[in-house]
Amino acid sequence: MVTHENLLGGPPPTHLPDDPEPRELLASGTAPAEVAAKYPTSSLAWAQLADDAFAEGRVIESYAYARTGYHRGLDALRRSGWRGHGPVPFEHEPNRGFLRALHALARAAGAIGEQEEYERCTQFLRDSSPTAADTLS
Repeated sequence: MVTHENLLGGPPPTHLPDDPEPRELLASGTAPAEVAAKYPTSSLAWAQLADDAFAEGRVIESYAYARTGYHRGLDALRRSGWRGHGPVPFEHEPNRGFLRALHALARAAGAIGEQEEYERCTQFLRDSSPTAADTLS
């Protein structure tokens, strides 16, 4: 019998279930606010709203959108068996909405001088996915 053991001794990676509709709507050019209204649990939609607001200099709105996407992502991770730590691979596309929201939250926290939150979110992103931390930064 073959067993798949995590040789690093940590929890296995968490892979969120695919939710293609919000991703497809965003890719087709649908406004992120429309996507978030139709799919309010989509971290990806909230992360896109956060990115757009930040790019337009609306840092407080970006922070609020990012925090919403982050919490929606935490809810999804917990439903998928995540226990508060462990890998959340960026390579698994459905995880990217959460990781982008986490990055956006760190970025906005840093921009408003909330240093402790910035550091916490930056470290959480790196601990969850070094690839996401390198790709999104």
